Amino acid sequence: MGDPAAWPADVVKEDKLGALLPAAFQFSVSIGSGPASVDTSFQEVSGLELTMEVDELREGGENRFMHQLPTGVKQTRLTLKRGIASTDSPLVGWCKSTLEGGLSVAIKLAPVTVKLLDATATPLRTWSFANAYPVRWEIDSFNSTRNEVALETIELAYQYVQRSD
Repeated sequence: MGDPAAWPADVVKEDKLGALLPAAFQFSVSIGSGPASVDTSFQEVSGLELTMEVDELREGGENRFMHQLPTGVKQTRLTLKRGIASTDSPLVGWCKSTLEGGLSVAIKLAPVTVKLLDATATPLRTWSFANAYPVRWEIDSFNSTRNEVALETIELAYQYVQRSD
C-alpha cells in the first residue's frame, strides 16, 4: 500500500497537525517464544488497559476536597476474539490443558505479544505480556436466525505488561 496519500480515506486518519494516525485494524498476536512461538489471527484484541487505583482520604476540617493516594496499578485481562479454530490448534490445546485439566496439571505460562502495525506491516507499538495463561474460554451462542461466523473468546491473565514504542 506504499504511499499514504494513495490510501483510502477510511484507512488513514490525520491529527490536527497532519501526522498520520495508525488504523486499529492491522495488528498481530504471537503466543510463546522462540521456535515454539505461535502467530495466530484474531478478529479483536482488547484489555490493553492499566489503571492507577487510589484510596480516598478526607482531611479533618477540610471539606473542599479529598486526598487521592495511589495504592497500585490494576491491569485488565487480555481478551482475544477469533473465529473458532480447528481442534489441533496449539492455542486450543493450551486452553484445553489449562481450563479442562483442573489444577492437578501445572499451568503453562507463555509470553504474549500484541503489535499494532502500519500499512507495510511494520510494528508501530508493541505490548509484551509476561507469564500469560488462559482463564476464560468462551464460544459464542449458536443461533439459527443469524448468518455469522462462530466466535471464540479467550481471556488471558498475566503477570505484567510492557509497552514498547
